Amino acid sequence: MRLKVCVPDKVLLEIEVVKLIAEGQDGYFCLKPRHVDYVSALVPGILQFVGADGQTSYLAVDEGILVKCGDEVLVSTYKAIPAGDLAGLRERVESEILKLDEAERATRSALARLEAGILRRYGELREVFK
Repeated sequence: MRLKVCVPDKVLLEIEVVKLIAEGQDGYFCLKPRHVDYVSALVPGILQFVGADGQTSYLAVDEGILVKCGDEVLVSTYKAIPAGDLAGLRERVESEILKLDEAERATRSALARLEAGILRRYGELREVFK
């Protein structure tokens, strides 16, 4: 079956697979080419798939949706990180989390400066209109 993983700005992965294991809101499930059509809301976790060559690969995914229709499986998610093995996946996920933490800190700092500026201007206006 054909696995296609889409993130908001591109098709991240398109590959032939013989088996797919994912985690939905009701728990883990496995799909193979002759399974019935299926739809599931995915939770953040690891998508495991076995390629046509028999090699197992992994993909860390954020929340998303999985749709199996016929011989095609479409996964749509906000964020996904591919890796060939679990150790490599762990390293990539940790580095992505560190990047997100740094970006979040910078955003919070900018927001705090903005709020302080607004409060300062509000205080100045109150003095002017007394």
